[in-house]
Amino acid sequence: MTTLADIVRQYGPAYEEKYGDRLLPSHRRTLRDIAQCRTPVMGGHVYQCADCGETHYQYHSCQNRHCPQCQHQLGEQWLARQRDLLLPVPYFMVTFTLPAALHEVARQHQKAVYNILFRTSAEALQQLAQDPRYVGGQIGMVGVLHTWGRNLSYHPHVHYLVPGGGWSKSDGQWRPARRNFFVPVKALSVLFRAKFRDALRQTNLFDQVPAAVWQQDWVVHCQPVGKGVGALKYLAPYIFRVAISNRRILKATNGNVTFRYQTTDTGRWHTCTLAAEEFLRRFLQHVLPKGFVKVRYYGLFSPSWRQHLSLIRASLTVTAATDDLDAALATLAHPVSALPVTTIPCPHCGQPMQWVKRLRPSARCPP
Repeated sequence: MTTLADIVRQYGPAYEEKYGDRLLPSHRRTLRDIAQCRTPVMGGHVYQCADCGETHYQYHSCQNRHCPQCQHQLGEQWLARQRDLLLPVPYFMVTFTLPAALHEVARQHQKAVYNILFRTSAEALQQLAQDPRYVGGQIGMVGVLHTWGRNLSYHPHVHYLVPGGGWSKSDGQWRPARRNFFVPVKALSVLFRAKFRDALRQTNLFDQVPAAVWQQDWVVHCQPVGKGVGALKYLAPYIFRVAISNRRILKATNGNVTFRYQTTDTGRWHTCTLAAEEFLRRFLQHVLPKGFVKVRYYGLFSPSWRQHLSLIRASLTVTAATDDLDAALATLAHPVSALPVTTIPCPHCGQPMQWVKRLRPSARCPP
């Protein structure tokens, strides 16, 4: 099976040589990490089978958040850490998308525009939800940034997981949202656009945006996504998904890369073949700036509000829901230890292998 690491190792050096100093440090680091992931360069551990004498080398992963090999178990680990944030109510997924006319300025000024996207979308949703016609209370939001479409196109948007209701500080009551309805998306779209425009006007980027973008409709989508742990499980893959997974890559031959993608509107699978250079360019445009926080917590889930969650949860009479939560969390995989595993199955005979020694990395250690 062809992997992203295979493509980076095969075509990455030529890509770096061609673009040289124009390649961002974060892009150069990502290419290096993916190429070295789970190779002797990273160091690792040696195991040996006492029955058949088989020797097995297990190398460290790079831990780069854009590497598909390093995101496998992180979703379940994150899910287990969200227990204290869970409320036993229906949840909604609300998605805010930047229009195409803003893509160029967003691509060139990622940190500034992505921060504005987060801030203004969260403010718009919280403001509209405060209206007693819809919720009438303080809501909670877990937001995650995505920048790609399924064919690796540039498509910046933010997904928010939101409990279906809000907390009224005035009377200390939970205000449930209506069934299968949270807030009107058309009104939310207009409010989001206005807040984004006003925020961008405070920067030197405003004049780079076509004036017509402030007159067109902006896309905001809202859908119910279940209750409790099920809702969190719905969000977890969004948080740890990378621009393309290894299972979608079909082949890399003759300077081209072929991958498959599923269209959103029809659900049908298609294939796309790109020159390797274009494939790497599309992939790298989704590498986030160093230190950029792609998962953010607002409202009830912000640090200043979390102390109130136990009170809110108690007001919702959650004994049965808590039992269900405990059962669901018990099925989650335990986080992978940073210490070496003492035994692993022998790939040759299946018997337990014994840890022999640690291999030191020949380059940097994983972060």
